[in-house]
This record gives sequence, structure tokens and C-alpha cells, in this order.
Amino acid sequence: MKNLLLLIFILLITNLFAQEEEEATGPWTKGGTIGLNGSQTSFYNWAKGGENQISLSGNIKAFINHKNDNTSWENLLLMDLGSSRQGKQDWRKGDDRFEYNTIYGIKASEQWYYSALFNFKTQFTSGYEFDDAGNSTYISNFMAPAYIKLGLGMDYKPNKNFSAFLSPLTAKWTIVKDQALADAGKFGLDAAETKTYTATDGSDSIVIINSASKLRTEAGALVRFTYSKDVMKNVNFATILEFYSNYLQNPQNIDVDWEFIATFKINDFLNAQIKGHLIYDDDVMIDVDSNNDGVIDMHGPRTQFNEALTIGIVYTL
Repeated sequence: MKNLLLLIFILLITNLFAQEEEEATGPWTKGGTIGLNGSQTSFYNWAKGGENQISLSGNIKAFINHKNDNTSWENLLLMDLGSSRQGKQDWRKGDDRFEYNTIYGIKASEQWYYSALFNFKTQFTSGYEFDDAGNSTYISNFMAPAYIKLGLGMDYKPNKNFSAFLSPLTAKWTIVKDQALADAGKFGLDAAETKTYTATDGSDSIVIINSASKLRTEAGALVRFTYSKDVMKNVNFATILEFYSNYLQNPQNIDVDWEFIATFKINDFLNAQIKGHLIYDDDVMIDVDSNNDGVIDMHGPRTQFNEALTIGIVYTL
């Protein structure tokens, strides 16, 4: 219910904004978009069968940047939330994202900046995993997880479309505020210390001796590429690709985070988007049922991927 209410809030605030182009005031530039997407299918006395479906999603992208002869400061806020319902099922969450990026640079040469980067990621609402019978397992929540990166390095900007941030010193923190998830060792945290006791009837019970820490700290190197360009009329392609190596544990195992989005402008208020997100995190263990027999038989890092094709309304801030 919380995610549905938050989605309604996103839909309502779009009425507060008129359509504008990117606004520049002196060294400042600001702008953004609000997007709304939805689909609905309904069946009534339909001989061939079928289930009613409805899905709603909203997203906000806002930026404010400052640039002069010697410094550059870029700020980007990304918010996504979606929910869907099929048949008589409860509403289930789809997209869920809150992310803030800022990077500040002091000019070193025509195309290079001494830079500091800050990135924060989390989600708005609780997340669940569903089995084939519809049973749910609680797996995530707001600030569980949350990720923070703070890096120092050089930012290469040969043109307005491309940049490469190179940092030999980047701290990364993983926060899991939910103690139960932290104790289970989710999202790369060390699990709680437990002890198993056997009762007289032969049954076992597991008792937590020492609770897990809710914080994991890493120190490593970060390489981050960003690219955005109108590749043809009314078609924009944007991507962010990150590589991170943790100096403190298995530095040879590189974490990868790659997002891309292709936007096709239909008119001033409608567009279509194809977007994808690939993640490989060597510290995040994924449960796998390799032979689909209902039993988890593999556990380890896996490549994660999601994609979406949407058509909807877009407002330019």
C-alpha cells in the first residue's frame, strides 16, 4: 500500500509543472523530466480466458549544475517507482529507486578536472520475492540496502556528451538498517554469529549469539563513464557504466554497474523508452534453483539484469 500511495503522489505532483525547456541562469543550468507510464487489460465473459492486469509507474529526473572558468559542479536526482496487479493478486512493486549524484571539479587543464564524487542509492519501499504459489519473502526495504560512494580522482570531459571519472581512492559503504536482513548476511554483510541447540525431542533451534553489523565498509578504485547524446532526430541514448574494485577483499573480482536508456520522442508530451540495468556485485549472494525443483541448490554471486519497454507521458521541467 505504501508504494501505491507514493506512486499516486508522484502522479499528482506532475500537475504542478508546466512544460519548459532547460533553463540557464548565468553559470547555473537546471531542468529535468517527469514521466508517467501505465497499461491496463480487462476481460469480461471472455471465452478464451485471461486475467485482468494493470500497471503504473512514474519517474523523476532533475538536475542542477554550475560551471565557470575554473570549477564544475553537477547534481543529479533520480526517482523511480512502479507497481502492478494481475488478476486478484495484491499490488506488487516494480521499479523502486532513489539516487542522488554530485560531482565537484576544479579545472586542471582544458579537459581534466580534479574531482570529488558522492553517490547515494536506496529504495522507497519494502521489497518481496514471490514463489510460484504466490507466497512472499521479505528481502529489502528503505535503507536496506543503501549504498554510499565517496571518491577522489580526476574527471575527463572532452566534450559535453562524455565524461570519465577515474578514482584510485573511493570509499563504499553498504547500509542495511533492518537487523533481520543484516543478521541473514544480505547484500554482502557478514551474517550474525549463531549457535544451534538440539532439544530432547531432536529438534534444532538456532540462537543468535552476536548480531551482525548493519554497515559494511570498502575501500577501492572506481572508474565511471557517462555518455548522453541525440544519436538521431528525436532519439537520445544515455548510459552510465561503473567498475569498482575493493582493495580489502578479492580486488581482482570487479563489480560492474551498467545502465542504459534509449528515449524515442513521439511528440512534446509522449515518448517511448527502452532501458536496462545490469549489475554484478561479487559480495551479493543470489539463491538459485538450477533445476526448478523448488529447492535452492546454488548460492553465490550472479549477474543481475532488468529491462523495460515503456510508452508514456513526459513533462519537461
